[in-house]
Amino acid sequence: MSSWEKYSDSIEKSRIYHERYHKAVANPVRKEILKMIAEGKSEEEIMEKLNLSKKELDYHLKILEWGFCVERKDGKLRITKEGEVIEHL
Repeated sequence: MSSWEKYSDSIEKSRIYHERYHKAVANPVRKEILKMIAEGKSEEEIMEKLNLSKKELDYHLKILEWGFCVERKDGKLRITKEGEVIEHL
């Protein structure tokens, strides 16, 4: 079941879904992180390029996961369907 399917059965859940998603992609640092994940960059490469500490990167990744934009699969970050919006920004 996709993230959207879990949140689409009521107006209130739909509102929550969209609010979380928009908060995740509204931040310019998170947009750049999404682009870099889409390019296959590692967490270390992202931290170095964006001059972020591990704690700062973890914070942004947590928001991106919370906002349905990325997920971890087999220990690797992966862009979700929702996260693919970065291709259009």
